[in-house]
Amino acid sequence: MNGAEPATQHLLQPRPQPAKLSIVIPMYNEEAAAPHLRSAIQAFGRTLPNALELVLVNDGSTDRTLEYLAEWAASDAAVKVLHLSRNFGHQIATTAGLDHATGDAIVIMDADLQDPLSVIHQMIGRYREGYDVVYGQRISRAGESAYKRFTAWAFYRIMRAMVYHRLPADAGDFRLISRDCLDAVAQMRETHRFLRGMVAWVGFPQIAVRYERQPRVAGSTKYSLHKMLAFSWTAATSFSTLPLRLSMILGALIGLLGLEEGTRALLVHFLGGYTVPGWTSLAVVVSLIGSAMLMSIGVLGEYVAKLYEQAKGRPLYIVARTFNADAGVLPKSEPSNIAPVHLP
Repeated sequence: MNGAEPATQHLLQPRPQPAKLSIVIPMYNEEAAAPHLRSAIQAFGRTLPNALELVLVNDGSTDRTLEYLAEWAASDAAVKVLHLSRNFGHQIATTAGLDHATGDAIVIMDADLQDPLSVIHQMIGRYREGYDVVYGQRISRAGESAYKRFTAWAFYRIMRAMVYHRLPADAGDFRLISRDCLDAVAQMRETHRFLRGMVAWVGFPQIAVRYERQPRVAGSTKYSLHKMLAFSWTAATSFSTLPLRLSMILGALIGLLGLEEGTRALLVHFLGGYTVPGWTSLAVVVSLIGSAMLMSIGVLGEYVAKLYEQAKGRPLYIVARTFNADAGVLPKSEPSNIAPVHLP
């Protein structure tokens, strides 16, 4: 478990308005939301005094999302579209967008417009004060079930208490990142990614902007219960060895239970009680011990599997096609020895 420690103190240095603002949006089967997103982005762009770059990542969508994005890019040179060769997952798709963003400040957000674009103005204000990370912190979640709100609330509290105490509570991937911070994050190329934890880990001055999350503008959420649980497990195993330690604690508890059963049997024997050879409790203890061993091996296997996948050295993603983006030039934040693969 991570112990509490004081936060690093930084001297904030005010900076000017970013000359170019990049917005990175991963998209998977967002055909219904794309038209709403386009009109909202165009209206938001007119409120900015600086240039706006939009990096849209089609994460292997099976609907007409790519067709719509290609048409959007054809009508606006400031819109970059990356079409991934298959569905790599939200965190990898976001990474692809960050690798190709060229702005002085970069905003990550989803296509469903649950995170209001107007909040970005507040983020830029904090950025100008000298903060390198300005993350959106939700104070309400409109349009979501009580179950969804509770699981999200519990996820952040458990992660902060048991895995990584610097993880901001109630903050998703919606955030603004400075170029310096993004260059630091870009050096972390682990296969199993938890971006909000990675951004917290690199440090730099960070601050929250509180806002009310809105209902989805169209379509439905792509995060099923299975995907949410898988994401939580990836977050836990990517940032902590706590699951391994818990397996040791479980083994110790099972050992104590065995000692208790042995002590009870001896007391019954010496006090003249009746004991049956091969009593049921023995089978129970053996079953518990076997269960604890298998669980411990399973947790260890998860870490070994992650090491195995990381050791392969495969690219994080494969770009099948780009629109308004040069696939032959390495992004500014992409280290030269780990270039993404691009198909012709």
